[in-house]
Amino acid sequence: MKEQTNWPEMTLAPVGVVQSSLKVPTLKVTRENLELKPSMEELKQQQRELENTLSEILIFKRWEPLLKGIEAFSHILVLYWPHLIDPEKRNLEQVHPMGRKEIPLQGIYATCSPARPNPVLVSAVQLIRREENKLIVKGFEAVDQSPIIDIKPYSPHYMKKENLVVPEWMSEINQELGI
Repeated sequence: MKEQTNWPEMTLAPVGVVQSSLKVPTLKVTRENLELKPSMEELKQQQRELENTLSEILIFKRWEPLLKGIEAFSHILVLYWPHLIDPEKRNLEQVHPMGRKEIPLQGIYATCSPARPNPVLVSAVQLIRREENKLIVKGFEAVDQSPIIDIKPYSPHYMKKENLVVPEWMSEINQELGI
């Protein structure tokens, strides 16, 4: 199949920015990119801390009208750009998930690695409250000053899928992390 080349220009521009106490990527991201194996206890501790972290998403004033009604949702999906990821990592094709060498190499698209050709990441977070153009959220893994690309309401109607299947390695990691 011939690659499509006549698409209109694709342009992404931030609609906001993250304000967070997280100044560097989380341990799992850093170690995954370096392909080191963090201990499961380190990952569990990191997960516990992240679940309780409060962050602010500052939507630029120009886009504030788009937030109308968002406060009625308990959770939102936040699409953001991991701006601290080394551009060289965007050429990775395969990784050991979570840096675990006992798991065979997987294609980047089969993992949640932030090192992707187009590193657009998505997180489902709890929306604590809205203050004009500021969203206070809980459990957001984006680091301070990450550009926000989009916000969507979390809706189980659209997000929930029946008969979900994930590879055994992912099930094991989730079970070890207690998620």
